[in-house]
Amino acid sequence: MGRGRVQLKRIENKINRQVTFSKRRSGLLKKACEISVLCDADVALIVFSTKGKLSEYATDASMERILERYESYSSSDKQIVSTDLISTGSWSLEHAKLRHRIEHLQRNQRNLVGEDLDPLSLRELQSVEHQLENALKHIRLKKNQLMNLSIAEMHKKDKIMQEENNFLGKKIKESEKALAELGQLDCQSQDASQPPIIMSEPTTQHVDINREISSGEGSTNQNQPCTALLPWMLRGPSK
Repeated sequence: MGRGRVQLKRIENKINRQVTFSKRRSGLLKKACEISVLCDADVALIVFSTKGKLSEYATDASMERILERYESYSSSDKQIVSTDLISTGSWSLEHAKLRHRIEHLQRNQRNLVGEDLDPLSLRELQSVEHQLENALKHIRLKKNQLMNLSIAEMHKKDKIMQEENNFLGKKIKESEKALAELGQLDCQSQDASQPPIIMSEPTTQHVDINREISSGEGSTNQNQPCTALLPWMLRGPSK
C-alpha cells in the first residue's frame, strides 16, 4: 500500500516534529549536494532548527565566497532598482516639462496667427505685436536679398546674351564679306574664261549726197560723219 500525500501544516507533536525535521534536513542536504555535483552549480544551504542549531552545506566548503557573491549581487540589484526608480522619476518630470513647453509653443503659435487673443493681457498683446514686427522685418530683409540676387543674375545673363549677340554679328559681317569677295572672284574668272568680242565697223554704202546749199556749208560738213541712207530711201516714187 503506497504512502499517502502528507498535508503541509505544522506538526503539533513535538517529538514527531523533531523526527520529521531530522529526516527532511538530511534529504535537503543530500539534494543540495546532488545538484551541485550533477549541474556544477554553486550551492549554499543554511538551516536553523527550532532550538537554534545550525546545519549548513556549501559547494567545496566555500560558504564565505558564495555569501560574498550573493551580497554583491544583492547590492547590485538594489542599485539597479534605485536607479530605475530615479530614472523613472526624472523621466516623469522631464515629460511634464516637455508637455508644458509644447502647450506654451502651441498657444504662442495660435496667438501669432490671431487666434485665442481674448485671454491675453495688454502686455502680452504688445509682446505678440513686437514679435510680429520683428518677423516682418526679417521677412522683408530676406525678400530684398532674394530680389537683389535675382536682379544680379538677370544682369549677368543679359550681359552674356549681349556678348553672344555681338559675337554673332561679327560672324555675320565676316561671312557677308567673304561671300562678296567670293562673288567678285567668280565674276573675274568668268570674264577671263570667255573670248574677247571684236566689234566690226559697219559697212557704209557710198551714196550720192545732195548738193549742199552753199559751199561754206559743204566745207564745214566735210569733217562731220556721213549719214548712210537706206536703199528704200534712194528709190524713186513708184509710177
